[in-house]
Amino acid sequence: MKISIIGAGSKFTQKIAADILSIQDIEGGTIALVDIDSCRLALAHKIVDKIICSTGKKWTVISSTNIREVIQGSNFVINQIEVAGLNTVKNEFEIPLKYGVNQCIGDTLGPGGLFKTLRTVPRWVEIVKCIEELSPDCTILNYTNPMSAITLATSRITKIPVVGLCHSVQNTSRQLAEYLEVAYEQLKWRCAGINHMSWFTELSCKGIDMYPALKGKIDDPEFLKKDPVRFDAMKYLGVFVTESSGHFSEYVPYYRKRQDLIDLHCSTGYNGGTGFYANNWPVWRKETDASLEKIISGEEEIELTSSNEYAAVVIKGIVQNIPQIIYGNVPNEGLISNLPSNGIVEVECMVDKTGIHPLSFGKLPEHLAALNRSNMAFFELAVSAALQKDKEMAFYALMLDPLTSAVCSLSEIKNMFEELYEADKEYIF
Repeated sequence: MKISIIGAGSKFTQKIAADILSIQDIEGGTIALVDIDSCRLALAHKIVDKIICSTGKKWTVISSTNIREVIQGSNFVINQIEVAGLNTVKNEFEIPLKYGVNQCIGDTLGPGGLFKTLRTVPRWVEIVKCIEELSPDCTILNYTNPMSAITLATSRITKIPVVGLCHSVQNTSRQLAEYLEVAYEQLKWRCAGINHMSWFTELSCKGIDMYPALKGKIDDPEFLKKDPVRFDAMKYLGVFVTESSGHFSEYVPYYRKRQDLIDLHCSTGYNGGTGFYANNWPVWRKETDASLEKIISGEEEIELTSSNEYAAVVIKGIVQNIPQIIYGNVPNEGLISNLPSNGIVEVECMVDKTGIHPLSFGKLPEHLAALNRSNMAFFELAVSAALQKDKEMAFYALMLDPLTSAVCSLSEIKNMFEELYEADKEYIF
């Protein structure tokens, strides 16, 4: 058993390693860590080694800044890379803001999501070539955002199986149980769409439709504040969407195009705070590293409780042939009939020793599918631009972005694009 984690300096490494080590009856193997930041790689190595020692299992950890030195023969390759994020996050927030494009997170759609795609895809293509050469029989588990874009690009450049893994569905379903004050184990749902914009088309508890109760709760202004954008959207769209109010506010043209709307619907943090990622990311990076150092020194206890991330669930299902259910991002091969067949969708999947098997969902309500298609068109253009190194196509993606097009004229979008391109040019294509 060999599991490689690319971009191991990510905060996800600790959770994922602990999850993997918690799988019963897998007593040994190798975890290979790769990161171009040698300092953060060293922290990750020490943390994984500490987790191994804490479990008493016979795993080993190896690490290198050179991917070719450690990934050969991997059964699973986990992608967590971040390309030049700290060097670009301010530009990708402040330049669009000059044009009235107000972003909360900016890592999936919008100007930030576009340029993150243009930064990430070319580097990921190089990594996939190494994976094909050194670990051709692996399964790729992608955690890097933009999830849909990176998974789409991967599916276009390799035949190695790939699934995009997020925590939107499992986190949001737990939030819904809390909002409804019901036991999570009793909540039932159907959910499908695209990453960060999947829809809970059915929601029930003990056979009772829970949407009337949930919609009744938002009449209370204090309750509405718990998740302001998503609750408002549910009021008009009819169903609840995955991911946070801050994320979702960027994917549709309704909430961030005027300051009065931002003031009305968006509050702080993941509930829609202006510049939330841009203003906090450097601080979070330092806090994460400081926390890891305290764990390594023994000043803080290491957390070994299993998380709700799906990586270990996939590994368990394939290696032990114990069928598992996840929500994965996969090519839309007849899974959602009214979404593009050449795109990536998020659906329920069954995992066993033969791999990851997406389950057909059928047809989404058309108004929900239309909102998904607007995002998928953006991803198609952004990924094609990155793969073909086509600057004009990248501009077309920004031109179609729901938030940008709600705020700017075509000439303004062009000017914004050129400013961003100039600011980021050393990191893209």
